[in-house]
Amino acid sequence: MVLVVLINAEAIGRSAFNQPIIGVIEMIEISIVGIVFMQLADSLRRGVLTRSDGLFNQVMSRAPTAGRVMGAVTSLLGAVFMALVLWGTVPYFVDSWERDYYVGVEGMFTAPVWPVALIIIVAITVTMIQFLINTADYVTPLVGRGRG
Repeated sequence: MVLVVLINAEAIGRSAFNQPIIGVIEMIEISIVGIVFMQLADSLRRGVLTRSDGLFNQVMSRAPTAGRVMGAVTSLLGAVFMALVLWGTVPYFVDSWERDYYVGVEGMFTAPVWPVALIIIVAITVTMIQFLINTADYVTPLVGRGRG
């Protein structure tokens, strides 16, 4: 809500009074990145993460075991991908913390980059865990069939 209010106040100030609110554009730029990453794990958990699942749904309905194997493999690949993103993001976070990276124009408005990098690290870690949970959900029925 704060972003919505800021965007509207900045737009009104810019067009009606020729006085934009300094820093709103920069805050929106860095906030959008954080917002996208924060919703990633929840979207995955709820099954609404964008994906092409036409083939997967057909396989699940016709050959559930093969579908579960496909689901486990793709979820595991998702976890590996998140681990790779995490591996690339942690050094960026450390660097942005140590070297004090910022967005904006010095003297007018600046905001540190490290909080968004930290949000990305936390969100990617949670998303990786959710991919591993999804993998376990696909594998558990396969393992359970071999017993009794």
